[in-house]
Amino acid sequence: MKLAFVIPAYNEEALIGKCLESVLAEIKRSGRDADVIVVNNASKDRTGEIARSFAGVRVVDEPKKGLVNARDAGFAASEGYDLVANIDSDTIVPEGWLDTVFSEFAKDDKLVCLSGPYIYYDMAWHNRALIGLFYGLTYLIYLLNRFALRVGSVVQGGNFVFKRAAWAAVGGYDRSIEFFGEDTDVAVRLSKVGGVKWTFALKMKTSGRRLESEGVFRTAGTYTLNFFWVTFRGKPKTKAYNDIRKQ
Repeated sequence: MKLAFVIPAYNEEALIGKCLESVLAEIKRSGRDADVIVVNNASKDRTGEIARSFAGVRVVDEPKKGLVNARDAGFAASEGYDLVANIDSDTIVPEGWLDTVFSEFAKDDKLVCLSGPYIYYDMAWHNRALIGLFYGLTYLIYLLNRFALRVGSVVQGGNFVFKRAAWAAVGGYDRSIEFFGEDTDVAVRLSKVGGVKWTFALKMKTSGRRLESEGVFRTAGTYTLNFFWVTFRGKPKTKAYNDIRKQ
């Protein structure tokens, strides 16, 4: 299997370098067949320039700002790959991440999507503890939705991998979704054609800047609301979102 990392990036000159260093290091360490696509999403800073300075990284430009627009542009550029790893430009890929991905897909041919939790490396310990409790609840909801109610699954935006053919088969990204609910839309629609697994074995390091900026409880509440809204009504409740990057 051949894998493409798709990394949307909007005004990420401060963090895109660390992200790409981690991705390229993991590819080299694992020896896996993987490439890297950065989607420069209407950035006004040096994001595109920095990404292009990394050998082996392909940069595509998506002038229409928005997370789903960027993921969709990256998906279009990933033609020819079996797996698409969707991460964010403020994430750091930990050692062993690719081994987990390829192992999970190799042992279950019905698996179409794999996801796991975040580790917020730059947050205070008490906030990380709260998030740990939230992920415990997330896992229970995952088991309920996937195996009992059979209404979908759980996908963590910024830490999920899907089979490209499966995502194409269900119609690809819905660009009417601006931000909240995009990951749940992936989970619900892909669960109709195969297994969508959420596992603590696939951890991703990321910045907690949005949680710090908007508050852990408020952010968790917004994500939870949109998770259930997309799961049971097909569209997110919340459309507006705040930019936390430099304008």
